[in-house]
Amino acid sequence: MAKRLIPTFNRILIEKITAPTKTNAGILLPESSNKLNSGKVVAVGPGSRSNEGKLIPVCVKEGDTVLLPEYGGSEYKLEDKTYHLYREDDILGTLHD
Repeated sequence: MAKRLIPTFNRILIEKITAPTKTNAGILLPESSNKLNSGKVVAVGPGSRSNEGKLIPVCVKEGDTVLLPEYGGSEYKLEDKTYHLYREDDILGTLHD
């Protein structure tokens, strides 16, 4: 049975992108170059509420690639995969081609 985690409020579920350990030519890369602080948005909460009670939607959507802070977020394991849960305020920006 597949589990699906739907974040609440303005939280965002992210699967971090793993950096390659070697190039296409087979050259092994040092660990210091393997540090990527980006991830793919898997699920998004509905948003937060303003003082008047209006819903403020989250600014990212599923499938976006986002830039993450070096520290922060909560790590969760679901079905042998590791995900991270961040608040919308923690996301630094979106990455585009």
